Amino acid sequence: MSTKLALLKSGDYILSDAKELISEEKVCGYLFSNPHKIILNSPIVLMESKSEKESENLINITLSPWIILSEDKDIAVSPDWVVTVVEPIESLKQMYEEKVNGKEYQVSLTED
Repeated sequence: MSTKLALLKSGDYILSDAKELISEEKVCGYLFSNPHKIILNSPIVLMESKSEKESENLINITLSPWIILSEDKDIAVSPDWVVTVVEPIESLKQMYEEKVNGKEYQVSLTED
């Protein structure tokens, strides 16, 4: 398994250890292990030294366990609910791995 970022039909971004479930050489689903929903927050920028353009490129991210009221760590997802699965940027992957392993981690992501 590897850490992947999935976009669901609902518009949710899910970060998890993911693998394809294959039957008869066809993807019949995805198995998300320790899935976390990515919540994009608007950053609060109070610094006068940054230009408006620089402050617009900041992204504040919160990772929250997906389906938080379930004790299940592995969740199967129907392929018709998955729009795409991609490789996350390295800082997001590191944030996820450290959270799943019980470490606190903060990252400031900026668009170049």
